[in-house]
Amino acid sequence: MVRKLIGGISIIELLVVVLVFAVISVLATQTIALSLRGSRKSESSIAVRENLNYALSVMERQLHNAESVSCPSATTIAYNDALSQAADFTCDLGMGFVASSSAQLTGSNVQVMACSFICDPGSPGVPPSVMISITAQDANAVGVEQTQLTTDTRILLRTY
Repeated sequence: MVRKLIGGISIIELLVVVLVFAVISVLATQTIALSLRGSRKSESSIAVRENLNYALSVMERQLHNAESVSCPSATTIAYNDALSQAADFTCDLGMGFVASSSAQLTGSNVQVMACSFICDPGSPGVPPSVMISITAQDANAVGVEQTQLTTDTRILLRTY
């Protein structure tokens, strides 16, 4: 005696199919969420890096051509530019930015967390230099998407 199945699917089969689709949906959602989080972290890192690179390039250009440079404090560089005009670069850690005498060098979307300037007068055969270290993070990002970057550079000064 052979039984022939007549009708549709049982409730158990339907529940198994729904469960499989639910698991696949959860896995896909988690994968998309991780990808978006990684993308936002990468964008945050790029924005901070671009801001720091811009600030350092302005500082390097001005200091490299300066007539004289001094570091009156760990967060200030004073210099006389090529036209003998006094100017400076300052880290305002309270407000979270790096500024020159005339303008803010880092954008409002970047928070400067730490900054230091060290002037080295040089020695025979070694030109004077300025060591700059800046740590900043994205001011708008939160949690794991927030990126904190530190950049260090040494600017060799001209000796006239």
